[in-house]
Amino acid sequence: MTASVETMSSSPTTVNALTSARGVEAWHVESDVVPLIAVSFIFEGGSAHDPADKPGVAQMLARLLDEGAGEHDSDAFQERLAARAIELSFNAGNDALGGSLKTLVKHADEAFELLRLALAEPRFDQDSIERVRAQTIAGLKYQQNDPGVMATRRFFEEGFAGHPYGRPTSGTPESVAAITRDDLIAMHKAIIARGRVKIAVVGAISGDNLAALLDKVFGSLPEAKALSMIEPASLQKLGSRIVVDLDVPQSVIRFGMNGIAWRDPGFIPAYVLNHILGGGAFTSRLFQEVREKRGLAYSVGTSLVSYRSASMTWGYTATKNERVVEALDVIADEMANLTSEGPSDEELQKAKDYLVGSYALGFDTSTKIAHTLAQIAFEGLGIDYIARRNGLVAAVTQTDIRKAAERIFGDGRMLTVIAGRPTGV
Repeated sequence: MTASVETMSSSPTTVNALTSARGVEAWHVESDVVPLIAVSFIFEGGSAHDPADKPGVAQMLARLLDEGAGEHDSDAFQERLAARAIELSFNAGNDALGGSLKTLVKHADEAFELLRLALAEPRFDQDSIERVRAQTIAGLKYQQNDPGVMATRRFFEEGFAGHPYGRPTSGTPESVAAITRDDLIAMHKAIIARGRVKIAVVGAISGDNLAALLDKVFGSLPEAKALSMIEPASLQKLGSRIVVDLDVPQSVIRFGMNGIAWRDPGFIPAYVLNHILGGGAFTSRLFQEVREKRGLAYSVGTSLVSYRSASMTWGYTATKNERVVEALDVIADEMANLTSEGPSDEELQKAKDYLVGSYALGFDTSTKIAHTLAQIAFEGLGIDYIARRNGLVAAVTQTDIRKAAERIFGDGRMLTVIAGRPTGV
């Protein structure tokens, strides 16, 4: 039996809430435009739940789920996917382990069975573990010479010191070398469970047929047990400038300050504010002031970061060593101006018009729709969020922007990490 609740008609898609006979819940968009089915799913629990001395377990788990399952070893499993042009992938972040499946309708039964095997019966064969381990360590060692990676890693180490978010999600060469098969099995048991997953499905499949397939895949998973709590955290060392010494002519910069979580009522004004500051590509203030007017950098930008237990506003740029201080001063000045004066009415309206008008572009493929819906479900924003979102953006006022600026920029202090040899810092 299925149950459904439709969103408002103003939504780019009509989304139904579906509950299967075994209690698996999913959001479903039925579309016969192309004979495809796209699935996106997100399990609560990610690299923040890695053992403190072994960062990298969740990401290694994600890379191994399709490396053999059930009676099929890695080669056989991949051959079955390839023979039917089935696309299956997994990923892990700080708070979640997720994945996606895309298949032709005529291969749906086999595709969902392969997904079931990957989730419920991964083999974790030792040869697969060692191959993925070697690939991961090689990648980590290569990144040790990348200024951007080094700046980012140090930023999180300093900004979330002593907290799971401060640990490298991919691990280190040493921690990945120490991960055992038992570690992977324990992480799999902790995360891959029913009652902890958000699912979105888009494509040419009826609700009843989908419900039966979801029961086979997710309905047979074990019941979820409570995960350890990740304590709330806020960005530390605001006002600090930390240098990672590298003999390079150009410094790579990462900077951050307070943030507002996606689940917070103040998120949408903060989102509009961020677009004006550094999220609007060629139109943002930072792009205009740092790149266009002064030629300080090729790229500069900011984005809002929303984790389960922390949020921040995060920025990046790179410039010559001798111009680092100038670039940081310009960035700080623009934040101060937005806090004290706000954007012009025209600037605010253009930002809102762009964010409203461009939203539908994120729904031009089944995979994008499924991914977005799963993220919205994971954040608990409600099945009607897509329908409400543009109205929320259009309603943002100058007062809302000022409040968001005060919360995010505060007294102007940032945590700044510079990889290079900047002068005058």
